[in-house]
Amino acid sequence: MWNSPSEFFAMGGYALYVWCSFGACALVLFLELIVIRRRNNAVIGRLKQQFIAERFDKESS
Repeated sequence: MWNSPSEFFAMGGYALYVWCSFGACALVLFLELIVIRRRNNAVIGRLKQQFIAERFDKESS
C-alpha cells in the first residue's frame, strides 16, 4: 500500500528497475508496430509489382 503518489512512483526503492522495465516493454511494443507496418507495406508493394508484371506479360503475349 502506498500512502502518497511519491511513494507509488518510488516503488519501495525499486523504482529504477520497475519504471525502466515498463519503458523497455513500451518501446519494444512500439517498435514491433513499426516493423509490422513496414513489412505489410513491403508485401503489398511486392504484390502490386507482381500483379503489374503479370498483366504486362498477358498484354504482350
